[in-house]
Amino acid sequence: MNACPPPSTPPRAEYRYHLLRAASERFQTAPGALDADRLAQAERQARQTFDLESLVLSSPEARDTLIPEARLDEAVLAIRQRYPDEDSFLADLTTNGLDAVTLRQSLQRELVFDAVMAQVGARAEPVSELDEQLFHELHRERFITPELRTARHILITVNDDFAENRREVALARIDAVAAQLKGQAQRFGALARQCSECPTATQDGSLGAVPRGQLYPALDSALFALAEGEISDVLESEIGFHLLLCERIEAGAEVGFEQARAKIHAVIVARRRLDRQKAWLAELRQAT
Repeated sequence: MNACPPPSTPPRAEYRYHLLRAASERFQTAPGALDADRLAQAERQARQTFDLESLVLSSPEARDTLIPEARLDEAVLAIRQRYPDEDSFLADLTTNGLDAVTLRQSLQRELVFDAVMAQVGARAEPVSELDEQLFHELHRERFITPELRTARHILITVNDDFAENRREVALARIDAVAAQLKGQAQRFGALARQCSECPTATQDGSLGAVPRGQLYPALDSALFALAEGEISDVLESEIGFHLLLCERIEAGAEVGFEQARAKIHAVIVARRRLDRQKAWLAELRQAT
């Protein structure tokens, strides 16, 4: 199997790749398009990632890690496909202080870095069932599904620029709707479609299944105090007047260990791998 040789590009060229990546991730543009302040931020990030990559590539694990040429070809092609043609691809590389050779070598370094970190993370202590059960017991609050209220909504906005939405007029309008709904919750959807100034009017005022904390505070408190099939009094928020219908209540429930076990396992594995990587990097820094 063919494999890439150890990286030999001068650090300046390799750093340019990190700078391009930092600018793209942080500001969604190339370094040359950044002002001085943002460029300085991108440069700090690039220096940090470049130094970390260089540290990892100095390790025995990196010297024993080979990246197949086919895998490197895929990485180069993934970037090349972002451009309409070869000329624009090469021109953009030049603009950013790179060329096809230095890009390939920079990607080779990146792939070795990723492979080594994955290898180190895999040395983490295995996760036992006891570990999983203990995590579930100590973090029970993370395994409770929230109470949900399926609701509908009617809104009359307050806007003094329009006569029909001046506060006193808007309040009279919502009061009239509330009067029509007395004892007739089945009419809520039709009246929402007819009268509501909320975008949900096109869905008969449907808000779907709502957890606590999603609505304006006054609406949230009212909704979670209603019984199924009950309509709220007129409520006021900073945008206007509201009526709510609570159609259905789904009580919160605890997710049992077996149901949550796969998620728990993944969380503990990720945490242990990260801890192992951090410890290994600390050891590597001490040794250099």
